[in-house]
Amino acid sequence: MNAFRLLIAFICCVVIMPNSYAEQGYQTPSPELAAVVDAKLAPTSFLSSDGQWLALFERKRVETLDELAKDELKLAGIKLNPANFSRSRVSAKYSAIELKHVQSGTVININNLPSGIIRSPKWSSNSKYLAFVVEQQSQANLWLYSVETKQAKMLSSAALNSVITAMPYQWLPDGSALIANLAVNIGKPALKNSSQNVVPVIQQSTGEKAPARTYQNLLTSPFDEAQFKFYGQGQLAYVTLDGNTQAIGSPALFKSFSVSPDSTNILVATIDEPFSYQVPYSRFATTWQIWGMRGYALVELAKQPLADNIPQGYDSVRTGRRDFEWRADQGAEVIWAEAQDGGDMKTEVEYHDYLYSLRAPFKRDPKLFAKVERRFAGIQWGNDNIAMLSDWRFSDRQVRTYVIQPRNADSNRVLFSERSYNDAYKNPGSFIYERNDLGANVIKIVGGRYMYLRGNGASEQGNIPFLDQYDVKTNSSKRLWQSQAPYYERVRALLDDEGERFITVRESKTEQPNFFIRDLDNDTLTQLTNFAHPYPAFKGVTKEQLRYTRDDGVELSGTLYLPPGYDVTHGPLPVLMWAYPLEYKDKAVASQVRESPYEFTYIGYWGPMPYLAKGIAVFDDPKMPIVGIDGSEPNDNFRKQLVSSAQAAVDVLVEKGIADKDNIAIAGHSYGAFMVANLLAHSDLFKAGIARSGAYNRTLTPFGFQGEERDFWQAQSVYANMSPFFHAEKIDEPMLMIHGQEDPNSGTFPMQSERMYAALKGLGKDARLVMLPYEAHGYRARKSLLHVLWEQEQWLDKYLLSDSVEEPVNVTTEQVAEPIPIAEQ
Repeated sequence: MNAFRLLIAFICCVVIMPNSYAEQGYQTPSPELAAVVDAKLAPTSFLSSDGQWLALFERKRVETLDELAKDELKLAGIKLNPANFSRSRVSAKYSAIELKHVQSGTVININNLPSGIIRSPKWSSNSKYLAFVVEQQSQANLWLYSVETKQAKMLSSAALNSVITAMPYQWLPDGSALIANLAVNIGKPALKNSSQNVVPVIQQSTGEKAPARTYQNLLTSPFDEAQFKFYGQGQLAYVTLDGNTQAIGSPALFKSFSVSPDSTNILVATIDEPFSYQVPYSRFATTWQIWGMRGYALVELAKQPLADNIPQGYDSVRTGRRDFEWRADQGAEVIWAEAQDGGDMKTEVEYHDYLYSLRAPFKRDPKLFAKVERRFAGIQWGNDNIAMLSDWRFSDRQVRTYVIQPRNADSNRVLFSERSYNDAYKNPGSFIYERNDLGANVIKIVGGRYMYLRGNGASEQGNIPFLDQYDVKTNSSKRLWQSQAPYYERVRALLDDEGERFITVRESKTEQPNFFIRDLDNDTLTQLTNFAHPYPAFKGVTKEQLRYTRDDGVELSGTLYLPPGYDVTHGPLPVLMWAYPLEYKDKAVASQVRESPYEFTYIGYWGPMPYLAKGIAVFDDPKMPIVGIDGSEPNDNFRKQLVSSAQAAVDVLVEKGIADKDNIAIAGHSYGAFMVANLLAHSDLFKAGIARSGAYNRTLTPFGFQGEERDFWQAQSVYANMSPFFHAEKIDEPMLMIHGQEDPNSGTFPMQSERMYAALKGLGKDARLVMLPYEAHGYRARKSLLHVLWEQEQWLDKYLLSDSVEEPVNVTTEQVAEPIPIAEQ
């Protein structure tokens, strides 16, 4: 079966072949580009709660086509592996684990693991154990590493179910045991469909408005419903540290489960019938209950109906009780929100949300906890005296955070921060957390008043990360430390209560990110890891942050990369520009710089950087802001502002002598692909375009897209003007389109690229369409990635380099590894 599917994949990979290069099947790019795909990555890190152990997980970023070709089911917005009751498209996968002791530098390798995928790591609150999942072909199991014994063992032979709950286990906050979701139907015969069971699929509307975005992989038949129940059904179980397993309650379709901070109760959400063929499982009817540890329901909090009629708007919500969570600073107190506006933020009311609380033993009526003027955005818990409550609204992108006293949350609130969530310059940073006496994760508060924030420190000079101390009594902050050029260094974790010792990740343009201990009191910096620059061949790449202005006065920026050995006296280079448009309500915010000039120069397979090896200059992320003008919505002026931003980017490159205005290509992924097609249709700025996994006809996403809240019937002219499909006859430059055949992303159905290609072909345009078998919105298989690089290389060779010097810059086949991703506990 799999061999046949791979044969079809080989045949179907390249759908249309220009006469100039008619190779069939998967291809491999030049060696210097292919090496990018095989570059070994710096590991992902997980720091123990006490800051003593750094767990380093070797990432598995590419897969074989065989792995992607495995049978999978698409049910209720989920892609699942029916063989092992796990999700089939998990992004964070690992292949090996290494532990490093922060103080001594001792390194421990965990070598006794079976073959398979490692995922979902999490430290216990007491830092004695590291739990993780090992997923094999037939099932996934929970494993445990003991810091004391330095041994890893499979904690239970019972198979896990991560079909609906992607994280199939949770630690008890006190670290004494775990709660796992087990696959109760694994090993049972798979369900069989039969023509005798086939019935007409009938859906009936009630006359009530039910706007829904375009979703993929939904349920389509009664048989799909039966399979969703079969594969989604789980059994919660209490798993002790010695591996004993005790069932909790009865099997159900568990949407979520979380343990109370005092480790005595479980907040459980179970999915109910009837299901929907219009929305994914996240909107299905759901029952919320609090269970005791034996599975007895202590209280039913809500029976949420199917949410297929949420009012239009990004800050609209379902009616009734929602957003249940445990109060982290208390033993067992649950908090939830209830809309006071029918779920519609456009309704004028004094308070859009009320928050309610219910405390163990859950016998009394809920209490009103707080009134929220805008839409509730969450609470960060500290202690009984201090918490941070946030609200927001989409119309002006505003988010506010208040210091509240949980004992009386509606009195004596202090405004901590108010800004557009797009305003990076005013971002105060993120609070640093710690484990409280219960083992729950709460904001670190010292002396009843001091809290710590770490942030990127966005500024006109670029990102300059910082560590601040916030005094809740004076509502003021003091800067304790800030990164200094020529390094880009950010705080990872505090090691004391004074903010003097902390772990950082430090890098420069030429130095791979590594972990350090910074001691402000002794003015020392101690290196913890030594991830050497693995591919020094690209050390000669130069990097410059460019600032420039478009014709309406909006200031823009982008990062220019030049090949090793290039000097401006050598004359203009062919240029590849890679961008992604974003929407704003404020010109000043749209102009902000959100990168650091000192970040490590990363050469990865995903974006434009590999083509530096071919002597092409790269202008990465030139800003393409779409700004609302005089109260209008941003998209009312989408085309004009998009072309204006692109013109400004071209002009600055030409003025610097880097580019010939007639030899620049434009590329982008997803909404960036949408941008590419629009720029080719409405300007003559680019010689060619590369558009990956895009959408081109907005009438196929009639209930909103990206940041557009209005539906098609409210803004038909906007949808038409923004859709390059409607203007395909104006595209006079060659466009390469690439799309995953299994793209589940809302709005970017594979049909979008197929229809756009059909239009361009019918109009006699120069276009090429590549559909990648088994690939989703992002591409994962090694063969696919190599082929994408080859396609892009051939396209650039033909249209960008054909009139240029074709000798590539002299670099070796080695490339640079990705930056270290920082995983939070």
